[in-house]
Amino acid sequence: MGYQLEFRHFKYFLAVAEELHYRRAAEKLFISQPGLSRQIKQMEEILEVQLFIRSKKKVALTTAGEYLKGEVEYLLNHVELVKKQLTLTGRGHSGELRIGFLGSAIQNVVPTLLLRLKDSHLGIKTSLEELSNNAQVNAIVKDRLDLGFVRLARVPKGVHIRPVFEDTFSVVLPKDHPLDETSFKGIDQLSEEDFILFSQDYSPLYFTTVMSICEDAGFSPKVSHKSVHAQTIFKLVENHLGIALVPTALQHGFQMDVKFIALTKIPQRAVLSVIWKEDNRNPALARCMDLLLDQAH
Repeated sequence: MGYQLEFRHFKYFLAVAEELHYRRAAEKLFISQPGLSRQIKQMEEILEVQLFIRSKKKVALTTAGEYLKGEVEYLLNHVELVKKQLTLTGRGHSGELRIGFLGSAIQNVVPTLLLRLKDSHLGIKTSLEELSNNAQVNAIVKDRLDLGFVRLARVPKGVHIRPVFEDTFSVVLPKDHPLDETSFKGIDQLSEEDFILFSQDYSPLYFTTVMSICEDAGFSPKVSHKSVHAQTIFKLVENHLGIALVPTALQHGFQMDVKFIALTKIPQRAVLSVIWKEDNRNPALARCMDLLLDQAH
């Protein structure tokens, strides 16, 4: 046959795998639809495997196609990273560090790390992206992030996790709520209140921990609202739509009519961890981890 697998094949395959529609994929790639179809067919012949199930109504990935999609996403992300690192190195920089984080990490851990990087490794450029726990894990696995700050109990094989910051939880109440630090004795005093929590999908460990705090006090919380943003949660509390339990560090940086009461006498803690991929070869990551783990001690 004489065909050889080339880099363009992977780009064409990924476009079809993402769109599951040949015309839209062709438009995305700025090539003709028949040309794209020929390239995919050629790729299947070279690999001797069917990648797509085609019908008049839809296009779907085969099991082999699903597997290849994950591998190609990693490959193309890694190629982009290498190109970017080479450009930065050529300009005299030490590379780029791509960081994912939850909102609570930006209150202390991330800013401290960035300042230490600036002082110790001026040539390292950083990019930040606020993402949920699961989105960070997926981005780490697919080589779109170098490290992430999450609240998780476990991560997939090949990804390292290390605690870097332990925080107390705080009750968030409207400013005019009758309870204050003097009259507050325990979370059971709030058993009849509506609770506003971070979404379970956004942070499963947080959600489970909050449930355990309430269960230890003898009740199951009535959850009236869920959100993925601290500011939304605080705004709902401010408007007397419920109360909240959040990591204490989140009290900084918001100017709202709410008050915080730290739960210092309970065993549960809000643990923030850093995650990174075991086989990540970005030299900027190694320098960052030395600073970060030293900072955590």
